[in-house]
Amino acid sequence: MRPKRREGLVIFTNSVKFLREVGQEMKRVTWPTPRELFKYTRTVLVTLIFITIFFAIVDSGISYLVETFLA
Repeated sequence: MRPKRREGLVIFTNSVKFLREVGQEMKRVTWPTPRELFKYTRTVLVTLIFITIFFAIVDSGISYLVETFLA
C-alpha cells in the first residue's frame, strides 16, 4: 500500500498533465466563423420549431383519439 502523500502527488501530477493536454488540444480546434455560427444556429432553431410543431400536432391527435374513445 502506498503512503497517502505519494498518492496525492500522483493525482496532482496527473491533473497537471491533463490540463496541459487540454490546452494543447484547444489550440488545434478550428472554431467556426461568425457567419458559420449564425448559419448553424439558424438551422438548429428552424429544426427545433418544426419538431415542436410536429409533436404538438401528434399530441393533439392522440388526445383527440383518446377523448373520442373514452367519452
